[in-house]
Amino acid sequence: MRHRLLTGALGGALVLAVAAGCGIPDRSEVQIEQRGPAAETNWSLGRGTEPPTREASGSDAEAFVRNFLAAAAGEPDRAYERVKRFIATSERSGLPEKQGSEVALSVVRLTDDPVIEPDVDSMKVTISVQQVGLLRTNGMLVPPVATESTYEFRLVSAGPVGDEDAGYYVSDPPNVLLLSDDALRRFYQAEAIYFWNSDRTRLVPDQRYLSSAVPAERRVSEVIRWLTAGPSEWLRVGVSGLPDRTEMINNATGSDGRWEVNLDMPGADERRLEQLGTQLAWSLRELHGTLEVKILNQSRKVINLEEQRRLNPLDLIDVNARRYCVYEGAIHSLTVAGEAAGSVPVAPEVNRNIVSAGLRRVDTDVLAAVVVAGEDGRQRLAVGRGGGAVETLTTGPTRYAAMSRPVWIRSDGARPAGLVVADGRLYRFDDQAATRQVQLSLPGRVSAVSAALDGHRLALIVDGALHVATINWEGGVPTVGPARRLVSSLTGATAVDWSAANRLLVAGSAGRPAIYEVSVDGALETPLREDTGSQVDHLAAYPATPERSPLAGSFMYEANGVAYRSNPFERINREQVQDVTPPPAGVRPGNPTAPVFLY
Repeated sequence: MRHRLLTGALGGALVLAVAAGCGIPDRSEVQIEQRGPAAETNWSLGRGTEPPTREASGSDAEAFVRNFLAAAAGEPDRAYERVKRFIATSERSGLPEKQGSEVALSVVRLTDDPVIEPDVDSMKVTISVQQVGLLRTNGMLVPPVATESTYEFRLVSAGPVGDEDAGYYVSDPPNVLLLSDDALRRFYQAEAIYFWNSDRTRLVPDQRYLSSAVPAERRVSEVIRWLTAGPSEWLRVGVSGLPDRTEMINNATGSDGRWEVNLDMPGADERRLEQLGTQLAWSLRELHGTLEVKILNQSRKVINLEEQRRLNPLDLIDVNARRYCVYEGAIHSLTVAGEAAGSVPVAPEVNRNIVSAGLRRVDTDVLAAVVVAGEDGRQRLAVGRGGGAVETLTTGPTRYAAMSRPVWIRSDGARPAGLVVADGRLYRFDDQAATRQVQLSLPGRVSAVSAALDGHRLALIVDGALHVATINWEGGVPTVGPARRLVSSLTGATAVDWSAANRLLVAGSAGRPAIYEVSVDGALETPLREDTGSQVDHLAAYPATPERSPLAGSFMYEANGVAYRSNPFERINREQVQDVTPPPAGVRPGNPTAPVFLY
């Protein structure tokens, strides 16, 4: 952002504000975090953090503006009270106040520094924003309702003539509760909660935001309220909520490793209670000890939270993942920074004419889906399954001008299935390489697809914009539900992959080609590579999971025909490609391309 605080006659301009009858001061300067890939949430951190007060910024007008955009953070029932403390007393009634579940915060991303200009008896403030979403009292961030790209208001002095340290008040305030995405990051924690899929065979994560001001003893109650309220709208097609009319009776109670919750839960038989226990254990991941579930005051189940998580693991993946790439039309193993080389998962007889590959382990087998190029340059999909290596590939009959890297979808015992983009359309494929077009709820040209580890969520790039959608597996056939477009400061997105349960890696443009980590609702962004030099056409991540791996959070990408890796960022060289024959004298060696992980 460009710094655009206009000074000059500010002191004189605000001396006159006292004559207008304004008074009172708010908080210290906002600190912008510079961070790498986002860490997993931890309930032991950040609790009790209150949003800034009006007095904290003193005479720093820009800090005051940023604090004003954080004032609504915290407990929802006091949001209006906190914001009104920033507003001139005579104008507080101009902010329409809502109650209960109707309280919602308009989360915005500043697209430039605030413009602060001196006026006759005040300062005029203009903020340029991108509407990110609406944060509801249940911790859910839903798509934005507002369309404003700018807001204007004024600052008037809060003290007597000559008291430049008294701070400011807001005059002519916006008629909504604004919350900056920076304040969302600083004063809330992004929490994963879990719902069962439609078949009740796998947990699927959803995202909520918990205010850091919520005391520890209320965390369990908040999470259970989120679960009883049901999943996010875009997930509803593919997951199951708790039984209708499930409600919590009073707040959860307990401490020191023992908690108790009392529910009214229709149809709460032993199977449903066991599933609820697993749902709670993972939705309360940072909680240890036991949780007793009562139904209408009768004790029905005592959950050992750690044991429940151990017996019902989430997305198990191979912690000994290996790196691969395509070199001169064949899949080869990569060795980076002393990592062990993996055996090539495709037999030499079929390891040729390959453009890109999607690899996945299923039990002791390897699934391989590869894009192969014909002599005419057109591309086809080939699929195979094998033990140590895939011996044969079944090639699909349809040729396309261009295809994306294919991805496998976790199917839990059903026939293996995957997704691939071909000539701007999304297709699903099976283990015989038969492709069928997937009908999407939105028009446009699809350019990339990625599937989450749970097998029920997708990330899509359509017409350069990032979307998420749910997969429904009813009948053993994957169908894609309505897509939700995510708001991002990146434009012209070109590649995407899942980096964690609720986080995505996205390549696009931020003035320069860049790679960002983006939350599954688009609200939180972290630049990971602010200038890749060229457009990123291929992106592969090893996602972070509860099972720790040295590669967790690592990713590789291709830009302008050259492959790179993260941690640290460096080019992947031919010397790191295993089992290749050096080119003859005078012949320039090729570049490794289309890097991919096998896990």
